[in-house]
Amino acid sequence: MAVETERIPARRKRLGDRLAVLGERDFTLFFIGYTTSLLGSSMAPVAVAFAVLDEGGGGTEVGWVMAARILPVVLVLLAGGVIADRFGSRRLILGSDVLRGLVQALFAVLLAVGHAPLWAMVALVAVWGVGEGLFMPAFGAVLPDLVRRKELLADGNTLLGLSRSVSTVAGPALAGLLTAAQGPAAVLLIDAVTYGVGAVALAATRLPERPAADGDRSSMVRELRVGWSEFAARPWLWITTAWMGLFNLLVWAPFLVLGPLTAQRELGGARAWGLVMGVYGAGAVLGGLLMLGRRPGRPLAVATAAGLGWALPSAALGAGASLPWVAAGALVAGAGSAVCGTLFTTTTQAWVPAELLGRLTSFGVLGAFVLGPLGLAAAGPLADRLGTGTVLLSGSAWQVVAGVVVLAVPAVRNRRWEEGPGH
Repeated sequence: MAVETERIPARRKRLGDRLAVLGERDFTLFFIGYTTSLLGSSMAPVAVAFAVLDEGGGGTEVGWVMAARILPVVLVLLAGGVIADRFGSRRLILGSDVLRGLVQALFAVLLAVGHAPLWAMVALVAVWGVGEGLFMPAFGAVLPDLVRRKELLADGNTLLGLSRSVSTVAGPALAGLLTAAQGPAAVLLIDAVTYGVGAVALAATRLPERPAADGDRSSMVRELRVGWSEFAARPWLWITTAWMGLFNLLVWAPFLVLGPLTAQRELGGARAWGLVMGVYGAGAVLGGLLMLGRRPGRPLAVATAAGLGWALPSAALGAGASLPWVAAGALVAGAGSAVCGTLFTTTTQAWVPAELLGRLTSFGVLGAFVLGPLGLAAAGPLADRLGTGTVLLSGSAWQVVAGVVVLAVPAVRNRRWEEGPGH
């Protein structure tokens, strides 16, 4: 499907002009701090898993600890959106960075002194999850204040997305080396320090104060109701959120569960699966680089079309294709994920009033990810009953059909940059 794209002036096509957003002082400070803390955060799960194993735990105990991190994220997301709109995203991010840094420092100390029982690790990881759940809506709402030249908003999101893509590749690899050499405590201490760097960098920014969405702030429930009404009033937002939520349930979760199983049986084991996921990350970096300096005239249409690429790796695995074909599908999917994520985030930031952005971001994040754990739990039993190939191919077909349906919705297909904030 052809989509209309604004002409990009020649001067923006040079690399230096595509990085013009780094000329924004506040964004650059935040970018440095966020990238640093993100690297530490991507290292921490490896250290936590080996900390549990070193204390005598097994797969069940590792699962408990990992679940203890995910559940609080879901539980506090909506509250985080209200708090971000009420008190400001900057304050909430600062508080989240400090909280998570203290948790990781305490975790490191317990491991270093040799006294980290399972209940303590579960409790610490749960508090870490609370910090992450508070951070997410505030992170989605803060960028418009960091980037004063709104035409650079997409480039800012692209650079932050590139940081995430690079960290998902570099962080676990670095964590593996450091954990083997120095132990999990050292990695968690580094993570604590990186949160501190992020907090100091954000504290040095000068952001404008934002008014609250309404005068009565006595009831969090009332503010959530206002946020839900505003979310539901924007078809382009709730339709794309529903699409992403079902993608995580039907496509991505089965891919993450059944992909390693298929790789073990048919593609050569863990090394093959590592290659697939590494290529996916490389595709995300490539997609981010391609997005710099580009501003599609119909961003939601381009984002949805890019999301169709997620169907390819599942289809290749389900059809029993060879490793090069699976890796090629992962490359396209990774590139599409970067384009899709950047444009969806940017359109939300550009078209939602600042005083509502925290709450609407929290509803969007919750809707996109709340079904993911169910998909992770159900993928294995469904594959046992229906067959691995059937589950993977069904998810792939769903992604294509659902994406075409979303593209057919005028509120998504025809949305243009120049329409500006509002519904």
